[in-house]
Amino acid sequence: MDMRRRLGAEAIGTFWLVLGGCGTAVLAAGPNSIVGGGGVGVIGVALAFGLTVLTGVYALGHISGGHFNPAVTVGLAVAGRFERKDVVPYIVAQVVGAILAACILGAIATGIDGFKFSNGFAANGFGDHSPGHYSLLAVVVSETVMTAMFVLVILGATAKKAQPAASGLAIGLALTLIHLISIPVSNTSVNPARSTSQAIFAGTDYLAQLPVFWIVPLIGGALGALVWTTVLADPAEEG
Repeated sequence: MDMRRRLGAEAIGTFWLVLGGCGTAVLAAGPNSIVGGGGVGVIGVALAFGLTVLTGVYALGHISGGHFNPAVTVGLAVAGRFERKDVVPYIVAQVVGAILAACILGAIATGIDGFKFSNGFAANGFGDHSPGHYSLLAVVVSETVMTAMFVLVILGATAKKAQPAASGLAIGLALTLIHLISIPVSNTSVNPARSTSQAIFAGTDYLAQLPVFWIVPLIGGALGALVWTTVLADPAEEG
C-alpha cells in the first residue's frame, strides 16, 4: 500500500479520535455543555472514544491498519505484526492528526464566553491534574495495564483465526471499557498522540506531566504485545 495513503489514513483516523473523544469531553461533558447539567458524563465520553475508533477502523483500517495511536503502533511492531521501519512515520502522522483536531476543537470551544484552556481541555494528568486526584503511581499502574490490555485485544481481534468482521467492534468496545475504568484516574490516555494534542493547549502544568503519558503507554503497549506473543499467540499463525 502507498505510504502516502497509509500515513494519510493514520492522520485522519487520529484526527477523528481526538475530535470525537476529546470533543465530547470538552463540549458535551462539562459545565458549559449544551446538553445541560453534567452533560453526557463519563459514560458518554467513554462511548465517544469507542465509537471514533470503531468507525475509524472500519473506514480506514483497510488502508493503514487503523492504529491511530503510537502505543498501538509500537505494540504491533513488538508483536511482529508491523514493520519497525514504519513506526516513526506512523507516530508522526498520528501526532499531526491529533494536533489538527485539537486546533479545530479549540476554535469551537472558544466560541462560548468563559471558556479557558487552562481548565484542562480534556488533557491527561496525575495529582492535582487527575480528575480524581490520583497519585502518579496509580496513574502509572492504570495506564500501563489499560494500554497493555488494549493492545492485547487488538492482537487477538485481528489474529488470522479471529472473526475479521467483528474486529472493529471488539476494539471499539475495549476502548470504551478502558475509559469507563480510568477516566477518574488519569482522564484516560493509553494514547500519547491524544495526550500531546490536548496538553499543548491546556498549558505548562499539563505539558510538564506529558512525558508520563508517552513513556507509560508505550511501555504498556510493548508489554501487551509480549504477553500475546509469549502466552497466547499460535506460533504457526504468527509465523
